[in-house]
Amino acid sequence: MVPDILQEGVNYLTYVLMGLDPASQLGSAVNFFIYDTIKILILLTVIIFAIAFFRSYISPLKVRKALGKRNEYVGNVAAALVGIITPFCSCSAVPLFIGFIESGVPLGVTFSFLIASPMVNEIAIILLWGMVGWQITALYIISGLIIAIVAGIIIGKLKLEGEVESYVYDMIEKIKAAEQSGIALEEENQTLRERAISSKDYTIDLLKKVGPYVIIAIGIGAIIHGYVPSDFLLTYAGPGNPLAVPIAVLIGVPLYSNAAGIIPLVAVFIDKGIPIGTALAFMMAVTALSVPEMIILRKVLKPKLLAIFIGILAVSITAIGYLFNAVI
Repeated sequence: MVPDILQEGVNYLTYVLMGLDPASQLGSAVNFFIYDTIKILILLTVIIFAIAFFRSYISPLKVRKALGKRNEYVGNVAAALVGIITPFCSCSAVPLFIGFIESGVPLGVTFSFLIASPMVNEIAIILLWGMVGWQITALYIISGLIIAIVAGIIIGKLKLEGEVESYVYDMIEKIKAAEQSGIALEEENQTLRERAISSKDYTIDLLKKVGPYVIIAIGIGAIIHGYVPSDFLLTYAGPGNPLAVPIAVLIGVPLYSNAAGIIPLVAVFIDKGIPIGTALAFMMAVTALSVPEMIILRKVLKPKLLAIFIGILAVSITAIGYLFNAVI
């Protein structure tokens, strides 16, 4: 209900007060930008505050010790499964990623979550099931899980913790120092009001760091949304092209949408003859490997780790696309 009210308000602002034509490229782009900016910033604020408030009840040191006793592969599987049941797009999943890192969750495990959360979620599963049946939906879920788990394991094995921006790990050191000095014990005994104030301050600080990147990312997505024709994929990655899958991935990378938003377009592609593997590779690239997400992640990751992340995902998604085309 709330998203409908928001969309109606944005439509009124864009098409009535601003006088833009709903059928025009400019009108579509501006409407997309305003709607997604408001929606994502609200989501970010709520998510970051909730994470900070929840973490005030849990000692990060205890979390690190508990995770250290578990098999790393189990952690990757668990993180990927958690990612599936959290209905976040790539932009709103980033604060959770930062929260996991700051709490001492292994880097590879956090990447398993970051990949699975936007790529596979319950809304996408329901929509995909209704459009293309349970068999393809099951393959989509399994392939998304495999990509998230394997990519997370590979990144964990590469020992790339030093490729995360220093301010993130500075927070970890502050947490460790607080644990050792006994400050954390005092924080565990905070009142509800004190926890809320601390969470609010953390939310504002993190929004200042990633907020501008979110707005830039949405702006890029809005331009592409308004000005890239819907039959673009059909033109360059149609049936019979042996390079259709990597081309579909390359086309999907600049776009910005969540899985639920891109599925209707994918259904149209399939109906028009685009192979299922090519269409799903396109969808995975849009939801898990988009330029807007990379812009936001660059605030957290150094270029080397970001490039490795992009490379692993691109190769994995392309391989899954070819596999689907061969099997189906």
